[in-house]
Amino acid sequence: MLELEDLNPELYRKDLTLEDAYEVCREISLGHYENFTVVSRLMPAEKRKYIYALYAYSRYTDDLGDELEEGNLEALDLWEEELTGIFRGEEPKNVILMALMDTVKSHSLTAEPFRKLIEANRMDQLNKSYETYEDLLEYCDHSANPVGRVFLGIFGYSDKRRRNLSDKTCTGLQLTNFWQDVDRDERMGRVYLPEEDMERFGYSREMLEERVYNEEFVKLMEFEVSRARDLLEEGLELVPLLDSRIKMDVRLFNQGGLKILDKIEEEEYDVLHKRPTLSRGEKVWLFFSNLMKRPLRRFVDEKPA
Repeated sequence: MLELEDLNPELYRKDLTLEDAYEVCREISLGHYENFTVVSRLMPAEKRKYIYALYAYSRYTDDLGDELEEGNLEALDLWEEELTGIFRGEEPKNVILMALMDTVKSHSLTAEPFRKLIEANRMDQLNKSYETYEDLLEYCDHSANPVGRVFLGIFGYSDKRRRNLSDKTCTGLQLTNFWQDVDRDERMGRVYLPEEDMERFGYSREMLEERVYNEEFVKLMEFEVSRARDLLEEGLELVPLLDSRIKMDVRLFNQGGLKILDKIEEEEYDVLHKRPTLSRGEKVWLFFSNLMKRPLRRFVDEKPA
C-alpha cells in the first residue's frame, strides 16, 4: 500500500517546528523557480513565508502528479486526504501542510484552490490532449488560476474584479508555457494545442509527432500566441489595483510572459526545434526597467528582510 511518508520521509519529520516548516518551503521554492529569488526581494518581508508555503504546496503536488513511476493517482488521492485534514483542524504530519495550515488560518483561505491544483494533476494523468480551447481553459482554471487567487488572498484581496484579472494573468502565463514547450510536452505524450485549432489550420497530430515546421504550423502558433498575449495584456490591468509593495512582482510576471511570446515570434514560431527562453541579461533588464517604475521613496522606506 502506498504511503506518502515513505516517498519523502524528510517531509514527515516529527521534530520540526512551524518555523522549520516555513524554511523547508522556502528551500523548495527557491530550488524550483528560477525567477523567484529576483521577484521576492521586493515582496513584503512579512508575507514571503506564506508565498513560499503556496509554491512549495504547488510544487509538491506537481511532483506527485509527474515524478512517480507509478501510483500517481493514488498518491494524489492520499495528498488530498491530508489537505482535507488541515481544513478540519487536524494536525498535519507533512511539514509543507504544517506551513500551509498556518497560512490558511492567517488569511482565512478556503480549500477550493488547493483542491483544484490536485485535480489539475489528475487531469494530466487522464487527459493527454484537449479537444477545444474551452477544454484547455478549464484545465488552466485548475492548474494556474488557483495560485493567483491564493496569492491575492494572502494580500487581502477577494473581490471579483481582481480575481478575474488575476485569472487572465495566470491563464496567459500557463498558455505561454505551453507554447514555449510544445516540443517537450509532446515528447512526454501531452499535446496542449487544441484539436479544433489544429484541424482549423490543417496541422495534424502526425505532423506534430514528426516535427513538421510549415506554413500551417506558423499560422496555428501565431493564433495561439495572440490569444495568450491578449490575456496577459488584459491581466496588466490588475497592477494599478494592487498594494504598491506587490505591483512590481505582478507586473514582472506579466511582462516576463509577454517577453517569451516576443521570443516565439522572433523565432518565427519554430518551437518544434528550439525552446524560447529569456537570457539572464533580459531578466535583469526586466527587473530594473520595472524598478524604475517603482516610486523611489517607497522603495527606500520599505526595509528588506
